[in-house]
Amino acid sequence: MEQSEKIISEFYQHLGRLFYAVANADKRIHPKEVDALLKDVRRYWLDVDEGLDETGTDAAYQIEIVFDWLMSEELEPDDHFKEFSTFYKENQSLFSPKIKELTRKTAKDIAGSFAGKNKSELIILAKLDQLFTS
Repeated sequence: MEQSEKIISEFYQHLGRLFYAVANADKRIHPKEVDALLKDVRRYWLDVDEGLDETGTDAAYQIEIVFDWLMSEELEPDDHFKEFSTFYKENQSLFSPKIKELTRKTAKDIAGSFAGKNKSELIILAKLDQLFTS
């Protein structure tokens, strides 16, 4: 795999980790949160670039793949936010203003998809805003 393909794949995988952390902030994931993620991936993320993963599929699908895998593993959301944060800090050049805005929008769409945003989700959204503005 070419280096640029590898980093693009990692980029989308880390977005999957972030969106999982948002959805699971309250220690449960509602089907409406999954629906919001899937809708946003198709509406926004597939058009971001022409990157393909190792199977020749649009790399943006890595968001869904990682999210699904994490759901089956039932891992702690804080750990995934920290991993996303580290990736962001090491690869800030991948996060244009447009990408940051899409990331915030998708996170907010997930958080607000079921019964509004709860305290846990608001905290993680605030952390994301702080990360992107620091």
